[in-house]
Amino acid sequence: MDRTPGLSVRLKLTLSYAGFLMIAGTMLIAAVWLFLLAYVPQRAMLLNAGKENFSGVFPVRYNLLRVFAPRAAAVMAFLLVFGLVGGWLLAGRMLAPLTRITDATRRAAAGSLSHRIELAGRRDEFRELADAFDSMLARLEAHVAEQQRFAANASHELRTPLAITQTLLDVARNDPDRAGGELVERLHTVNSRAIGLTEALLLLNRADRRSFTRERVDLSLLVEEAVETLLPLAEKRGVTIHTAGDVTSAIGSPALLLQLVTNLMHNAIVHSGPEHGIVWVTTAVRRKGVVLTVENTGEVLSSRLVSTLTEPFQRGTERVHSDHAGVGLGLAIVKSITEAHEGTLTLAPRAAGGLCVTVRLARPGQHAIQDTIQYPIGKSK
Repeated sequence: MDRTPGLSVRLKLTLSYAGFLMIAGTMLIAAVWLFLLAYVPQRAMLLNAGKENFSGVFPVRYNLLRVFAPRAAAVMAFLLVFGLVGGWLLAGRMLAPLTRITDATRRAAAGSLSHRIELAGRRDEFRELADAFDSMLARLEAHVAEQQRFAANASHELRTPLAITQTLLDVARNDPDRAGGELVERLHTVNSRAIGLTEALLLLNRADRRSFTRERVDLSLLVEEAVETLLPLAEKRGVTIHTAGDVTSAIGSPALLLQLVTNLMHNAIVHSGPEHGIVWVTTAVRRKGVVLTVENTGEVLSSRLVSTLTEPFQRGTERVHSDHAGVGLGLAIVKSITEAHEGTLTLAPRAAGGLCVTVRLARPGQHAIQDTIQYPIGKSK
């Protein structure tokens, strides 16, 4: 990579080391000279041997300067050469980790996110910078992989209703005498699903960007509103909904939190079993936050399967073929909304079958969330 004309950092450090050494050497020589001037007389008288009379006076300081000056100049020259050579080597050694970090940055800029610096040695400033950069690369690589997987799955999900629509139109064009009522009904169903998928993708993107205004929200009221919305679906599927809990205030977006509660309850109703399913929804206030719990009966799920349910387009069972079929983004949206509200989401399989979802959110005035919000079934609504 071409650099702007000028001195490199290594050369600047070299000159700094050499300059500092020259200043220190100059100060030391000056101190020695001042010391000599303080204790060496300007002139000295020489006594004749064995006699007490003077034979002459000699300028001691002048002779001292004539002897001291060349040696001091030689010492300064040595310090200059030593400072330049030593400074160059020392600067190169000090900047070696920075060179590795720069190389890793260029690889990442070129698209290689799998490379890691893995800087060895004691934990100094360069080591902390390298470790932080490695962590950033790991998270960025995982994010890119997730986005690529999400894009592929979204493309597949969107292509399916479009392909079905194209097939239905081709059939209608090849068979003009066929009744159009059934075709219109099937097109309406497919189109409704495509619209639902598109709206879910937009909602997921909105939650990821965290572009919403925070205000006080009562989760218990959101649960009541979600129950009223989903009660026809629950009655149609023979599912009983139980709710329990006190007034539970949290901070966040009312619309997004309502979507979170609705998605959790919808998921619980749809997967509560073929008949006589039960859904429990509970809200509670804890010392460190608020807790929302949604729990449902259903098939026995493995911990490994449950750990993947919050990934986009992952389903615990085969797609439910009905007007209320999901698009595989319900729990992914719940996870995104929870993270956007700086909360935590926990999914756990029930021993008797089904799923228990726990959400922890902060109360008004709190910044950290440590309690759990679960979605269990309580009193009949």
